[in-house]
Amino acid sequence: MLTAQQTLELLHRHRQGHALEQAFYSDPDIYQMDLETFFYKEWLFAIATCELPKAGSYVTHRVGDYGIILVRGTDGEIRAFHNTCRHRGSILCKAAKGNAPKLVCPYHQWTYELDGSLLWARDMGADFDASKHGLKSVACRELEGLVYICLADTPPDFERFAETARPYLTPHGLENAKVAFESTITENGNWKLVWENNRECYHCGGNHPALCRTFPDDPSVSGIGEGGETPPHLQSHFDRCEAKGLPSQFHLAEDGQFRLARMPLKEGALSYTMDGKFAVTPWLGRVMLPDAGTLLKFHYPSTWNHFLADHSIVFRVTPVSPMETQVTTKWLVHKDAVEGRDYDLQHLTEVWMSTNDEDRQVVEDNQNGINSPAYEPGPYSPSQESGVLQFVDWYLDTLRRSVAPQAIAAE
Repeated sequence: MLTAQQTLELLHRHRQGHALEQAFYSDPDIYQMDLETFFYKEWLFAIATCELPKAGSYVTHRVGDYGIILVRGTDGEIRAFHNTCRHRGSILCKAAKGNAPKLVCPYHQWTYELDGSLLWARDMGADFDASKHGLKSVACRELEGLVYICLADTPPDFERFAETARPYLTPHGLENAKVAFESTITENGNWKLVWENNRECYHCGGNHPALCRTFPDDPSVSGIGEGGETPPHLQSHFDRCEAKGLPSQFHLAEDGQFRLARMPLKEGALSYTMDGKFAVTPWLGRVMLPDAGTLLKFHYPSTWNHFLADHSIVFRVTPVSPMETQVTTKWLVHKDAVEGRDYDLQHLTEVWMSTNDEDRQVVEDNQNGINSPAYEPGPYSPSQESGVLQFVDWYLDTLRRSVAPQAIAAE
């Protein structure tokens, strides 16, 4: 296991503006450190609220060693719990999703209310106190139709992000959504390579023919700029959208963890479809400007999203191993939209189904090349890969803040 001091030395060797060393993309110790520093401590996107439509609806999710249940209670509130019975530790919910009036352990039938309290446990004796054996909670927050969880005992602040994101998200009406289609793929690459690939479109022209029909191959759209003025064509788009009541201005958090901006699509394109036309009626939300483009939102380490006038697409990134990452994509449409009448599923999904598979191949090729003893970190393009630079800086800064106190304590 790498010591904190050894990790700091590895961090100090990093050359600004260059890719990370091989160990960051393959070493099991660094992978474990990533889980503990990022996925076990930060707020993570889990599901859309519409996936839990009524009391008893539940979804299970796994993050590293942790199994989690998200369930809607009889009071309408969504809660998250560790998927571990308080008796002898068996998992409670084995299905990916379902509906149950109570949460019942399949091993010995300990029975929990939807709020996590223990309702019934057979033959436990007169001194048994059920109130001390409720399910262990996981921090859970709803934000405009999106559900976030945090595994930390003391979660970091969520309000700063929520207060900033809420006005951007409100026009998209995610509380009235349903999942039209869901896709989960496993990319044989480190989670950071998945993110680095997402944070630039330097590769798009050579790899994404379907996406490039509608998404502009413009580094000012996919990147984070260089701290100067917003390019005039983007500022004009922001101003036009905001005049229609759509918060759009580029916003990057001070610590770099999240970004919001309503970006234009290619001229004439209205949605992510092969013909550039809308995919769904009725629209999801109240974006009354047909060419509003797409609200781009990322929140490290677990999600990026595209919110369009007619539908929305949410992505969830979950590490599986040092060189495996699960990417789940969900297409959200208005709850009253009917497949075959109001949308054609292929028309809705084919652009990002193709793009996801192409990205999988790109990431896997990247990982295979990095695994070579000949690999040496190369420089990023400052104009085309500013988003990658920003992600790597955020990752390294966060890791340093986590590791430095441990190194000092060990001296």
